[in-house]
Amino acid sequence: MNHRWCLRALAFAACSISHGLFAQAAVVAAPDATTDGLDEVVVVANRAPEPLSKIGNSVTVLDDATIKESQAALVADVLATTPGITLARNGGVGQPTSIFIRGAESDQTVVLIDGVQLNDPSTTGGGFNFQSLVTGDISRIEILRGAQSTLYGSQAIGGVINIVTGQPDKAFGGGVTAEGGSNDTGSVNAHIGGKSDTLQWRLAGNWLGTGGISAFDERLGGSERDSSQIGGGSGTLLYDITSDLQLDLRGYYNNAFDNFDGVDTKSGNFGDDGEYGKNSQALGYAGVTLHSPDRTLTNRVAFQYTNTQTREYDPNAPQTYFSPNTETFYGVGRNEREEYQGTWEFAPRYQAVFGAQHERSTISTDSPAFDYSGPEPLNNEATIDSGYVQLQGEVIDGLTLTGGERYDHHDVYGGHTTGQAAVAWVLNDGRTVLRSSFGQGFKAPSLYELFSSYGNTALRPEVAHSWDAGIEQRLDDGRAALSATFFQSHSRDLIDFVDCPTANAAPLCPKYYIFYGYYDNVARTAAHGVELQASFSPIPALLLSANYTLTETEDQSPDSPTYGNELARRPKDTANAAGTYDWSERWKTTVAVRYGGRDFDNAANTVALGGYVIVDVRADYSVNDHLQIYARIDNLTGKYYETAYEYGSLTRQAFAGIRATF
Repeated sequence: MNHRWCLRALAFAACSISHGLFAQAAVVAAPDATTDGLDEVVVVANRAPEPLSKIGNSVTVLDDATIKESQAALVADVLATTPGITLARNGGVGQPTSIFIRGAESDQTVVLIDGVQLNDPSTTGGGFNFQSLVTGDISRIEILRGAQSTLYGSQAIGGVINIVTGQPDKAFGGGVTAEGGSNDTGSVNAHIGGKSDTLQWRLAGNWLGTGGISAFDERLGGSERDSSQIGGGSGTLLYDITSDLQLDLRGYYNNAFDNFDGVDTKSGNFGDDGEYGKNSQALGYAGVTLHSPDRTLTNRVAFQYTNTQTREYDPNAPQTYFSPNTETFYGVGRNEREEYQGTWEFAPRYQAVFGAQHERSTISTDSPAFDYSGPEPLNNEATIDSGYVQLQGEVIDGLTLTGGERYDHHDVYGGHTTGQAAVAWVLNDGRTVLRSSFGQGFKAPSLYELFSSYGNTALRPEVAHSWDAGIEQRLDDGRAALSATFFQSHSRDLIDFVDCPTANAAPLCPKYYIFYGYYDNVARTAAHGVELQASFSPIPALLLSANYTLTETEDQSPDSPTYGNELARRPKDTANAAGTYDWSERWKTTVAVRYGGRDFDNAANTVALGGYVIVDVRADYSVNDHLQIYARIDNLTGKYYETAYEYGSLTRQAFAGIRATF
């Protein structure tokens, strides 16, 4: 058995073990890091640990304390408090959720869980759905903005979100968090793990259930509650075979059930509906890392496996002789990736990151309830081979330059090259930092866009380029910090659905008038804006923070009736502010405000969504070093708002919980 199949077997085993344990999110060993500004170490920018002082890209880090203090149950709600990110959700907890970075499409973001890219090849766009991703055992989130395909390949047009689960910090320990509140909502998260000189291991599990609200807006007549149940977990094992050789196994599993509203099968109208769905996400990772004796060269060889499954049912679906089935959709998407990455410190203050990857993606999808009149089942696959290199060096004290290039070869459309460059300049003994970066991004056509009944195997990849420039200034002996970043991006050859008014109306229109259109590279977009951030601690007990993002988006598709319009579900103005006061060493309260500006729900800009201001209040009390009690009220004023047209949103909610560790 060769090494590749050994790695595959270990990855599948890790995935199976995690599934059998009702398993766990993958854990990658995060680098040691401080929270002191420029000394903080991040991985996402260079695929290797680097301090922020050497990174020219725009990066936000949410550490374990920040995530816990937010008390948010879902990762999407934590992300929405950061600059440049907006979300749209089709209802309450557990409903389909889209994340947009700097105006890019929601499927143009790479999502990593402990370094493993998790997307769904069975969906139309092949992206990641945040609807069932809970904070659970997550201890760190790194957000990298802008086109980043040089290191991360397809989909990294808007940016990269790297999610890191917890890691053991002592020989043996664990913890439990339990919470309950409005809408019959409850959650439990637990973890256990330990570390020694040669071994680190951790297991974690989570469950969240809610009676929910009507996904169809109650103001429009929605009355039935759409419940959700989310469960899963993760596991990791790091073993030092020798002082220079390490084995790394990770597994992650997430399973969700949700009721949702849609177009009623009988009436054809959107509203309360009896539809429900089941979806799961799983990944397995197996790798070995070899360090040179002087630690200047690190080599990593790994295999990744991901599996996403979605099944949707409608009790009112037509049960005919041809299709006695209420399953309206199923989709199974799998990725298998073999990769090598090297990190070489070839001179003092100079580093090279280089690697190669082979990826095979598969799709299996159908609409069984409509097989008598709809498209045939789709089963297909595609491969992509990649190689990349990036060089970084501190050319003079405080000035770090970074540049890289990547080549990808897709077995359908051929080759594509991307590049990037960045500069970081630290001045005034670290009080001033100048940053700027340029990056190119691409997104390979999804398997559905290539091979479905609407597919087009002549599609080219979507391409984009972006740049940003910013300044960060620390004042008053570090008690205050200000930053401003300007960004701009342009995307072309975006894939969109082209209608066929009649059969044979265009060369790619179907011969028979059944499927109504096809996919083609016809769209262009642009976005620019500014991200502002500030924090100030006037006294040691009080911390004030705020951020504001202006995002101007525009549809620039040639000869399109929507030319010049704003892109849907991307508000121009968003802002967040928070004030936290430490009343004592044990008691802390926070008031947080989130603002979302007016935007449009459709490309034609005929359906407007109003702006809103949401106020949350939170409190936590530490009984001792191992027990904490917390509570919060979300949307204190009961503000009505929409992030998606005709879908409901959560009004005033109250929750309380405990955290215990040992």
